[in-house]
Amino acid sequence: MKKLLFLAGMASFGAAQAQFQYGVEMPSPDGGTVVVEKNKTFAITRPFSELAKEFPAIEGEVKAQQEEAFESKNKKRPTHTLENPNALPVGDDPLASQGYNPMHAAAPIGANWQALSGSGYPPDPSGAAGPNHYVQAVNTQYRVYDKTGTPQANAANLSSLWSGSTNDGDPIVLYDKYADRWFISQFQVSGNEILIAVSTTSNPTGSYYTWTFVPQSGSFPDYFKFSIWQDGYYMSANWNERTVVFDRTAMLAGNSTVSMIVKAMPTTPSNGFFLPMPSDADGQLPPANTPCYFFSFEDDGWSSSNTDAIRIYAMTTNWTTPSATTMTLVTTLPTTAFNAVFTTSWTDVPQPGSSQKLDVISGIIQYRAQYRRWVGYNTVLLCWPVKVTGLQAGIRWVELRQTGTTWSIYQEGTFAPTADYYWMGSMVMDDNGSIGMGYNISNSTNISPSLYYTGRLATDPLGQMTVTPVQAVAGSGAQSGIERWGDYAQASLDPDGVTMWYTGEYLTSGAKRTRVFSFTIPSPLDVKPATPEEAPFYNVYQQNDQLIVNTKNMPNNNEVVVDLFDITGKQISGATLQPTDKGINTTINVNNLADGTYLVRIGNKDFQKVVKVIVAK
Repeated sequence: MKKLLFLAGMASFGAAQAQFQYGVEMPSPDGGTVVVEKNKTFAITRPFSELAKEFPAIEGEVKAQQEEAFESKNKKRPTHTLENPNALPVGDDPLASQGYNPMHAAAPIGANWQALSGSGYPPDPSGAAGPNHYVQAVNTQYRVYDKTGTPQANAANLSSLWSGSTNDGDPIVLYDKYADRWFISQFQVSGNEILIAVSTTSNPTGSYYTWTFVPQSGSFPDYFKFSIWQDGYYMSANWNERTVVFDRTAMLAGNSTVSMIVKAMPTTPSNGFFLPMPSDADGQLPPANTPCYFFSFEDDGWSSSNTDAIRIYAMTTNWTTPSATTMTLVTTLPTTAFNAVFTTSWTDVPQPGSSQKLDVISGIIQYRAQYRRWVGYNTVLLCWPVKVTGLQAGIRWVELRQTGTTWSIYQEGTFAPTADYYWMGSMVMDDNGSIGMGYNISNSTNISPSLYYTGRLATDPLGQMTVTPVQAVAGSGAQSGIERWGDYAQASLDPDGVTMWYTGEYLTSGAKRTRVFSFTIPSPLDVKPATPEEAPFYNVYQQNDQLIVNTKNMPNNNEVVVDLFDITGKQISGATLQPTDKGINTTINVNNLADGTYLVRIGNKDFQKVVKVIVAK
């Protein structure tokens, strides 16, 4: 399989090479511009287990002063105030009073451990779960755990992955479940560099392919965020309204030369700090040729906007003719009125026993924008901080739906069930359509910054979180001397399709810490958990030239689709079947398929399950 992928990646590169010159700005059909760059360096690392021994990270605040100076200089969002005196809403957030309806008992917590603290303010925690591991990164280190929280090696400096690099941070960790690989990134301030590592195998403690990219624009790709899509790893940043895609096929193959396409966006309203969030695929990989969608919101309180709305953009990448790559505004969806304009000094969230307040990270969608394909429609989850009443912070969240080419807001809510401050939300939807959200909570009297989670079932009243919140870890003390917090958290979905993971920041005696925890939202929550004999069962395996697909105890007896895809999202076959007693038994012919990894999707409008299978003949 590796050889086939390598040839495919080289063929794509060769075809594209004749169409452009690297680093030359080209006009594109949408009226914008395109620039194609190639990597500056390439290497294959030694196994992580060896790097961790040679480059062990040191916990603590050894770089606090340097980090604070760096953050203040390079990562501050511009000051902004409420520019429109007639901005809506007038008074309290109109959705907050009905945004919490405790219909269900607490969802059970699973894994829960103190993770890396890092050396920077803020720690920027990012992490994802694979079949057997959880990988977390912070400023300025990363570590591999098993799924109980047991470290598989020492924490290692991020710089150990890229020879000659420094620990500048803003890491992002993704698990590419479609290819069974791990993705780790950070930036480097010197040279405005983007550093990316992709594991050479499914083992996160093994070796990594690494690349360094240097955009010719000469500007710094601040606060970048990544996503997995069928034709690339997509990236956005607070970076002069540009988006980026990296050649995923070439990276998975370990090609020494990898292209990235930098695309100018349409002009859009912002508060001065602008980062459109790219779609990150969960469940089924989007079919080949599906554009990658990006999302931003606008507030009618900004001088550049006149409405409260969500903007949706589509980036259509053409690796053969990069100049044909486009980024277009698909639609603008008005929302229920909200106020996302906080203070001009980034001091928004109170702490007990301290006058120091914390940054709520206003003006941008929180990481990630989870994208899921269902039978008949697709979903996207977004959330961001808003004012609830006075200066109190809550979390505005929306579920978007795409039916054909039409986008709509299926539901929206504001979560702030008490007078406390709620922020740093990150959301995920499981295979049953249930939604989970991790977040921070704090107040000025008796709650230090702590970590909680909540959620809802797909069948619950729209716009409401209905699961009783659970405290994953209680904070203590207050952070002093600096307002920076987060800068982000990350919720992700386990490959099992139902376990939700979250990593975020909290305090212990005023010292910053990060946590990793998992939880599930059984459907329904208030019913005794299923016995092993009653639990849903999905089994796909190869027998000669056939894939055997066998399921039982599916959620319902409605018709299901059974589709076969490759790891680029190309659909190979599809069928619609009628279950018997909530189960199916069918076959898929794979006689003409090359050896490699494939994905089988089983589902309908109420649920879906994606099962990975290795074809070998």
